[in-house]
Amino acid sequence: MLQKLNFKPGFDKMVTESGAESRWIDGDFVRFRYGLPEKIGGWSQLTNSNNTLPGAARAQHAFAAINGEKYVAIGTSQGLFLYYSGEFFDISPLATAITGATFDATSGSPTVTVNKTAHGLLNGRYVTFSSVTVPSGSGYAISDFTDNTFEVLNKTANTFQITMPTNSAGSTSATGSATIDPYEIVGPTFQTAGLGWGTDTWGSSTWGTASATSDVVLDPGLWSLDNFGQILVATIHNGKTFTWNAGAGTPRANRAAIMSGAPTKTRLTQVSDRDRHVFHFGTETTIGDITTQDPMFIRFSDQENFNVYQPTATNTAGTFRLDKGNEIIGAVSGKDYTLVLTDTSAYVIQFVGPPFTFSVRQVGTNCGLIGQNALSYSNGIVFWMSGEGGFFAYDGTVKSIPCEVEDFVFSTTGDNLGINQSSNQLVYAEHNTLYNEINWFYAEFGSQQINRGVVYNYAERVWTTSSLARTSYIDQGLFDLPYATEYNSTSLPNFPIQGITATYGASIYYAHETGTDQVNSSGTTSIDAFIQSGDYDIASRSSALGTQTGVADFRGDGEYIMSVKRFIPDFQVLEGNSKITILINNYPTDTAVSSPLGPFTVTSSTDKIDTRARGRLVALKIENDAVGETWRYGTLRLDAKPDGRR
Repeated sequence: MLQKLNFKPGFDKMVTESGAESRWIDGDFVRFRYGLPEKIGGWSQLTNSNNTLPGAARAQHAFAAINGEKYVAIGTSQGLFLYYSGEFFDISPLATAITGATFDATSGSPTVTVNKTAHGLLNGRYVTFSSVTVPSGSGYAISDFTDNTFEVLNKTANTFQITMPTNSAGSTSATGSATIDPYEIVGPTFQTAGLGWGTDTWGSSTWGTASATSDVVLDPGLWSLDNFGQILVATIHNGKTFTWNAGAGTPRANRAAIMSGAPTKTRLTQVSDRDRHVFHFGTETTIGDITTQDPMFIRFSDQENFNVYQPTATNTAGTFRLDKGNEIIGAVSGKDYTLVLTDTSAYVIQFVGPPFTFSVRQVGTNCGLIGQNALSYSNGIVFWMSGEGGFFAYDGTVKSIPCEVEDFVFSTTGDNLGINQSSNQLVYAEHNTLYNEINWFYAEFGSQQINRGVVYNYAERVWTTSSLARTSYIDQGLFDLPYATEYNSTSLPNFPIQGITATYGASIYYAHETGTDQVNSSGTTSIDAFIQSGDYDIASRSSALGTQTGVADFRGDGEYIMSVKRFIPDFQVLEGNSKITILINNYPTDTAVSSPLGPFTVTSSTDKIDTRARGRLVALKIENDAVGETWRYGTLRLDAKPDGRR
């Protein structure tokens, strides 16, 4: 006879498959709503020209100008960019200019050699030029150099090459001059172990010998992004802070510029919107002296003036130092506070006004943050992933969040590929308001790139995991949909930089929760979603007199073999087709196989499916693998009976 098989929402990866009766144990690209599993929404590439950004995008921030124009700042390992009106714009800050360079142009070639003794630039760095004298007879205009960005190619100690938009004219070589304006260095694309002299443990190798291995970890190129009104505040991790004014002209007209009066080496910055201060975390004790950087030191600006940081009797600028932990990892603004997380502890900073300006109190221990961007604020609660394992929330008190996929995310024992702790700074968290979700994206063990995700639905208190890989993410709000970046280390960026190579890969920008598929410049491909249950076994239901009725009693003890002859699918939503597989095995150590005749294709008109499945343990798998398919599942009805004890 037909019986319902009900499953609790969420994934449970803390038990074995045979121990997860009535639970879902695995899946990809699925979420739960009102207790039912469904395929997540699709994503579609943004930008009118399908541009891709150079480098790995590590931060995003949406903000608006006074005139209502909307922007997204995107910080990559190669620079700082804006998404505005369907296009990308380069606002990357420039480093100290290098004067006295000369050009050598050759007729019929787009390659120009730049000559400058001890220029110090590396292959792959981006440069532009100013104060240009055009090589005579080359056919180039000043704007060919000043209005373009070039990648440094084939560098030597005293020269490098650039690729011009067109070939040089004329019949002979020509020489010109210019000032080189290099882009600010952001940092490595990936988080890597430092090698070489001075990076190994003291006494572990011969003096003066470079180490081949090291425990020293070099942080990747990260940004912290926020806005002070219509002014973007952008800080390179362990570097300088810059501003870009949305009211100072079009995105093409100005670049981000150094923040005047600010510290010159800071781990991250945060704008305190309520009281209009700018915080520098893990910064210099002496402004302008990078050797005084203290990873636990905090400096904040004068109220309403982010160019003033030296405290006086007439301003609200100030400093303090946290004492629990080794370094400040991240910070986020809450409703009326800033939550600061070190590698071990949690602090709350609140504005109290003069003479103290801010109060600081420790609110948690043994709850340190795993990476700079591994925290998110939503609906009065801060959620974060801890470097000590597990997940936490702050809603006035620090709480540990029960997590039924915790081992899957953190453990690297056996064949489980948990998080790569050596790529902890890559972890990126963000809220998805549309579905009450907090997403954490991370690199699994053995990978330098983000390739996994774990999701907490705080409304239903359930967890899922995914292979969705996003290096940065912003919630909907200023824009109608969430926006996220995907990184490909081998792709050639489609961005207007002359001579650009694939050395640093490319980032694609997507709008999420749109349609059912993945849409980009390469076309439309399916999102192959699936969900799989734990094993059910049965007993033979007994009558009131204790005799066996021959009717299956699910959630049995595994004594009986089960015979399944049909099932009735139940989809609340089904666009296109879906596949259902009845997985069977006899013992927990066996590899589950599909029942005969399966997998079964289900359409909106499918009433029932006949099969001949026989096994001690039975599980359910639902999936799709074609464009235009989506589904939301209900309750399975299974016709099964006991079929012997052997």
